[in-house]
Amino acid sequence: MDIISASAAARLIQDNWTVVPGGFGSCGHPDTLTEALRDRFEDTGHPRNLSLLFGAGAGDKAGRGIDVLARPGLVSRAIGGFWGLCPALAGMARDGELEAHNWPQGVVSKLFGIVAAGEPGLLTHVGLDTFVDPELEGGVIDSRSSRPLVEKVRFNGRSQLFYPAQRVDCALLRGTACDRDGNITFGEETSHMDALAQAQAAHNCGGIVIVQVKELLDGPVADYRDVKIPGFLVDYVVLAPANRHPQTYGTFFDPAYTGGAAGSAPEPRKTFPLAKRIVAHRAALELARHPRANVNLGIGIPALIGAQARALGLADFTLTVESGLVGGVPDEGLSFGAVRHPSAVIEQSALFDFYDGGGIDLAFLGFAQVDAGGNVNVSKFDGRIVGSGGFINISQSARHIVFCGTLTAGGLEVDIAGGRLRVLQEGRTCKFHAHVAQLTFNGRQAAAQGREVLYVTERAVFRLGAQRLELIELAPGIDVADIRRVVDCDFHVSPTLKPMSGFASIQAD
Repeated sequence: MDIISASAAARLIQDNWTVVPGGFGSCGHPDTLTEALRDRFEDTGHPRNLSLLFGAGAGDKAGRGIDVLARPGLVSRAIGGFWGLCPALAGMARDGELEAHNWPQGVVSKLFGIVAAGEPGLLTHVGLDTFVDPELEGGVIDSRSSRPLVEKVRFNGRSQLFYPAQRVDCALLRGTACDRDGNITFGEETSHMDALAQAQAAHNCGGIVIVQVKELLDGPVADYRDVKIPGFLVDYVVLAPANRHPQTYGTFFDPAYTGGAAGSAPEPRKTFPLAKRIVAHRAALELARHPRANVNLGIGIPALIGAQARALGLADFTLTVESGLVGGVPDEGLSFGAVRHPSAVIEQSALFDFYDGGGIDLAFLGFAQVDAGGNVNVSKFDGRIVGSGGFINISQSARHIVFCGTLTAGGLEVDIAGGRLRVLQEGRTCKFHAHVAQLTFNGRQAAAQGREVLYVTERAVFRLGAQRLELIELAPGIDVADIRRVVDCDFHVSPTLKPMSGFASIQAD
């Protein structure tokens, strides 16, 4: 292991390499390394034509994270799970400036281990009957109509998808501290993410592993159990400037993200639009119907549900976040991917093994579009490429699913007066359509499997019936005609239509 500068690390990366940029959500990205790589390219024009392989593309939607590498000529190909936090890179895909593939995040997460093991690829049911299926779009998201890399095969009499392994030439990772033997600890990182598997993949492909840390230890790591990337996998270490290694893009350091006891740091008080609070409140009530549930919370409104459940006094469940965190209260915004007071942390790929095998009892997920058949799109809409993230893994395996979102978007304002909901300003964009623009969740498939699926909005709650949306709850002050006026799809009205559960206890402060 050699300790080098960030610029020296950037000079090691060659044209046409496949690079794995570490991080998850708004956490754990080695900004010092990727910024040095960008600077070298802008100064010299090299390296060129890099390929990127990432699960949850790290970023802040404002240029940090993977978006630092979004330069024509620097990157020519990318395979990623979640693209929503790196809009510049997604924009290059949309505009045909790079070959781009969106694979389920859990698939990419597990693929690092597949690459490390020298296996040809991953065979799985995840992605069947969605846009990742080669019979639909094959996961291709660029406008150049690139050839799908995913194959559909028959194995033991069942259809499966085969995701081919990718050579990894370099892993750009991040840890907290490094000892004199190159052992990397993660004491102040929000989770382990996929760092170990990514390092093993690069090493076993004959590539290099470069790790950004905030501290160099004088001696060995005090407790070997703290080592998350062993030194024999690490080729180079770069010490980040003191102000260039934030825990998340929203918080420089908070002990609550690394298991600090409740009360060790003040809990942040955040306010959200009333419409979103109504959705989170109603959705959180589903936790009472599923005691001792293993729960996943997605990005957006679902990320608010942990705190909402705590406010309601609900505690008989275990929350998980795809980065490998268990327990505690997941955060959101520029700290998405972090959890306050987690009870355990495991490898991201291990948590996806649990998810894919049916371990989730209840999942709360967002939506961008819903159609009359109960199909959901979260991945590509309104000219934006967001990517599926872990949505496909989770929605195809969870026993019960609650989709959470407002009925319209873009300027929606509501109020509660006298216990009744009033729409002060309608959103500019309808989220319920005759057909979704991209199929990220297949309602027909879920209905055939007999799974319970709800769609919770601030005005109404729908459920997935026999391949058709069914209206089952309405907020006080709203009638069926009000809903029909603002949605672009048909739906069935339940003969037992009732007022929205828990609405009376929602505060309009």
